[in-house]
Parts: sequence; C-alpha cells; structure tokens
Amino acid sequence: MARKKTVSVIGSGGLSPRDPRGALAYELGKALVDHGYVVVCGGLGGVMEAAAKGARASEHHRPGSVIGVLPGDTAANANPYLDIALPTGLGHLRNSIVARSDAVVAVGGGAGTLSEMALAWIFDRVVLAYRVGGWSGEMADRPIDGRRRFPDNPEDRVYGVDAAEEVISLLARLL
Repeated sequence: MARKKTVSVIGSGGLSPRDPRGALAYELGKALVDHGYVVVCGGLGGVMEAAAKGARASEHHRPGSVIGVLPGDTAANANPYLDIALPTGLGHLRNSIVARSDAVVAVGGGAGTLSEMALAWIFDRVVLAYRVGGWSGEMADRPIDGRRRFPDNPEDRVYGVDAAEEVISLLARLL
C-alpha cells in the first residue's frame, strides 16, 4: 500500500465562531480526507481545530487521518478532533515539523503561520494560501523569494486559492 500524502493546514490560532476562515478550514479538512490525504496541524484551536473537525467529519476518516504536532510537553491543550496528538516541547520550533508535510495550506494567520509558510518554502514543499485576511492573503499568488525551487515549474509560487476544490485540484497536479 502506498503511503498517504500529508497536508498541513495552518492558520489563525484564535477565531471567533462567526469568522469565515473557520468554515473554510472545516471544508478543507473534510475535502482533504475525502480525497485520501492525512491532515497535519499544530493541534490547537482556531483554523487547526476547524480543519481537524472537518477531517473527522469525512466519511473516509480513519484512525490516523488527523495528526496534531503540539508545541507543549503534554497533549492537555490538544483540540478534541485529533487522532494523534504529538507533544513536542518545542514551542514555535514545532512549526518546522508542521512545515515538512508534502504540502502546506494556509488559512489566515499571524507570525506563526508566516514562519510555517517560509519554512515550507525553504523545504521545497508545495505551499497554498487562501485569499483571506492574515498572512495567507498577503502571500497568495506570489513567490516568497526569488529562488528557483522547481526547474520544471516556472510558475512556482504560493498558490492562491478561494475554496477547498481548488486546493484538491492543485494538489492533484503539483504533488
């Protein structure tokens, strides 16, 4: 059996119940599991929790479909939708682990999200970003720097998206 590809969903750690980025993350998590991906996130609230909840709502969800890479020493603060909670004790340094998935998709976000996007770029991962408020919207549709990461892809950039269907389509093409 082939290894399932991992997709990290990153973004705003704190969202109000009416913030539309939560609904986007939920739909993204569900769509990723529907299409056979494993969802990785930072394991806490906001976008991370919404994506994990959506992933668990997929009819294709199986144990191990949702992994949270936690900043602290215990799983005490993990969101309840994770299948696997990995406490690292690394604080924000755990962002370098989250950024190692096959692809990274940002939904909003602040400095932590920006660091994960930059690390994913450095690690030659596919980076996608929703065109919404936060760093994902700022970085969508442009390269992070001038390096030539993939000689076969002159259009390499942070791919801007507006919906989960676009993410799935781009992942199918780019991974």
